[in-house]
Amino acid sequence: MEQHEHEPVFDLVGIDPDSVDNRCCGVWVDPETGDPYFRGKIVTDPRILARFERDAPASADEGVFRLPARMRPIIAEAVTGTYEPGRIGHGDIDLDDLLKTARTSLIHLETRDTYDPDHPAYVDWKAGGDGLYDRSGWLGVVSSIAERGVRMRRSRVISSPPTDTTRWMHMHTDANVEAGEDVRWLVRDTAPDLLVPVADFWLIDHRLIVFSTTTGDGTFLRDHYSNDPDVIARSLLAFERIWERATPHIDFKIA
Repeated sequence: MEQHEHEPVFDLVGIDPDSVDNRCCGVWVDPETGDPYFRGKIVTDPRILARFERDAPASADEGVFRLPARMRPIIAEAVTGTYEPGRIGHGDIDLDDLLKTARTSLIHLETRDTYDPDHPAYVDWKAGGDGLYDRSGWLGVVSSIAERGVRMRRSRVISSPPTDTTRWMHMHTDANVEAGEDVRWLVRDTAPDLLVPVADFWLIDHRLIVFSTTTGDGTFLRDHYSNDPDVIARSLLAFERIWERATPHIDFKIA
């Protein structure tokens, strides 16, 4: 978890494991005092609030929040102090699982000319091999998403002449399209007036965006998550303008 200067230090014991966007109820602990902090659904039902008020009248700075019962083990860890010090959640977020939560739309923007230079199939291809590998896992994810009626679009912004990485990815893209992705390509030199985000991203249902950063040679570094409406709106606008200019995969040839 990225730590900013002067930001309070808390251990994230866990978030709601069934939250569709991993941005919901959470439990934190102040490691210095041991005080637990809870974020849940704000209770607004006047009947419930009146019932609680009879038992324990609230102060002006207090509120009532609801956490789902499935979070009891996480709450128990926070209250008893049995979680691991320095914890930042109950587990890593799996991007494929996150994408599967999409209900209407998935958008993917790729802006780099180099990706994963040590991928075995890419290394094999550069050495004269066929560069093929088992992609059934990802293609299965795409198929299952498309079968649910989710529109899945991918735009690739590339340089010309294309890099070896781009040529290798282009070779594999027919399978993406067959599985259900709509893929388009845009050459930078044809659209220098467009503003392009500095990092690749996935946008899920216009509600959650996942930016991916890499090192200089294209090696994956980490993901950054945001549900900020302004960030999502600006990113979506950039994508749509790129999409309008880009060429559908079926019509885009690489010599």
